[in-house]
This record gives sequence, structure tokens and C-alpha cells, in this order.
Amino acid sequence: MTPLVRIGTRRSKLALTQSGMMQRAIGRALGVPEADIEAAVPLVEIVTTGDRVQDRRLMDIGGKALFTKEIEEALLDGRVDVAVHSMKDMPADQPPGLCIAAVPVREDARDAFISDVVPSFDELPMGARLGTASLRRQAQALALRPDLKIEMLRGNVDTRLRRLADGEFDAILLATAGLNRLGFEGVIRERLSLDSFLPAPGQGALALQTRVEDLDAAWVSVLNDTMTALAIEAERGAMTALEGSCRTAVGAHAEIGDGRLLLTTEMLAPDGSARWRRGGEMVEIEAVDAGAQARALGLRLGAEVHALAGDQRVSS
Repeated sequence: MTPLVRIGTRRSKLALTQSGMMQRAIGRALGVPEADIEAAVPLVEIVTTGDRVQDRRLMDIGGKALFTKEIEEALLDGRVDVAVHSMKDMPADQPPGLCIAAVPVREDARDAFISDVVPSFDELPMGARLGTASLRRQAQALALRPDLKIEMLRGNVDTRLRRLADGEFDAILLATAGLNRLGFEGVIRERLSLDSFLPAPGQGALALQTRVEDLDAAWVSVLNDTMTALAIEAERGAMTALEGSCRTAVGAHAEIGDGRLLLTTEMLAPDGSARWRRGGEMVEIEAVDAGAQARALGLRLGAEVHALAGDQRVSS
């Protein structure tokens, strides 16, 4: 069978799980019989620089783009037709010729606390070893508990859980969404509050990236969730204004309910010693230009946070 849509994906267990979900969804949207979906919508595994280098923080080797660069090159070269990314890994700007074509329904955006020692973050003992490679999670944890010892933890989910089980850390922080998708929700001791641990922009959501000319492909509108996409526009607007990357501790989360969108965004000093936050809302969520309005709200609130931080901001 000649492939209808080729999906570019990282090789990690989580990436393959997420891409497999989208493979089935795209196949069904195209009316492909279940038995033929794998052939009609094949997964093309691509190893990224971010996957190859596991012993250093992303900010030390080039940032988030290291999880997307090789896959984006495959898109531009025509070797794949769509890429499935975790939205929080997507840099603020799209390469020329590429776009985020669809944003499926979002999973739980919260961070997960996992420990074999205590049942909750607040109960960690003085000086406990907390594993994370996220500058945001580090800053948020230290803002609440400056006594904690933050230790670098990279690798796939299995690797991180194994290192915790081996006693290298007293606790680790991971994204709830990834654990849910992998069927690992049983390891979660606590789903951390959105207030204390404001998520990364786009956390819990997936980005389906295509070439610009494929934006109107038959399956795109079926997979795109309008309200999730609207929330992501607001969050990514804030990320753009805050220069959100692996070098800055930035959080942003939008919730939609009662006919309005509520956005909260913040920046923190990496050592948790300072925290700057702003919130706002938009009410015309059904407007023709709702996406542009949501992005504008994010840009405005992000700029306000940036101004609040001023010269006090520490970015590395």
C-alpha cells in the first residue's frame, strides 16, 4: 500500500506512544480500515540530537530545538508529511515553510510528584534530593522549598523512574500527561497544583506540524480541537514575550470555562528567589479572530511580567 501520510516521530517510548495515538486518529479521519492504518499512515522514527545527548541540560547544548530540528528537516525534505511533537518542546517560532496544523484535545497539564519516600511535595525532608532537568520546575520547587537539593535528571520516562527506584533521588518531577499516556499514572503520588507549579507553555498538549501547503489536508480539521488550540495560542504568546526557552524559567497556563479564557503566566529566578506573575482574561472566545486575540493576551501579559522582572531577571 502506498502511504497516505508519513508521520515523523522521535524514537522514545513516549514519543512512539503519542505518535501511535495520532497514527490511528489520522487513519480513521481518512477512512482507512483499522487493519491497514499502520501501512497507510506509517511511523518514521528519527533520532534527534536531544535524544542522543542525555548527560547535560538542554540549555547547555542548544535548547528545545534539539528535539525538533532533525524531524523538521525531514518535513522540509519531503521524507515525512507530519510530525508529532509534545507542544512544550516546540520553540516559539516555526521554521519557514512549516506550521502547527492541528492541536488535539489536551491531556492533564499538571506536573506529577513521584517518590518512594513521602506521599507529597510538602512532606519532603529538609535537604531532600529532587530530580528534574527543567529550569522551571527547579525554580518553582526552590521558591517553595529553598532547602531542597536539585539534581539533574534527563532520559526517557523509564530511565527516570528506574533512577528514582535505585535511590538516586528522594523524589522526581515529571509531566502528568506523559505518565497518563504511557499507562504509568499509578506511580504518581501527587498531582501538583497549577498555582504552585504553573506548567510550561503547551504542557499536556500535542503539536501536529506540517508543511504550510498541507495546512488544509483532509485530516487536519478533524484532529484539531478549537478550544485547546485557543489556549495554546495564549500560552505561546506569553512564551514569546518572555523569551521562553530552556534558559528561562517560564510558566503559562490557560483555562477555558464559562465562555471565557483565563491566562496566568510567570517568570522565576532559577534559584527560586524571585517570582513575577500576571493573569488576565478574554471573553470573545467564539470570535473569528479568537486565536489572534488569545495570542495578543499572552503577548501582553508576558510583556508585563518581563517588565516586572526587569534587570532582576536571571536567565541562566
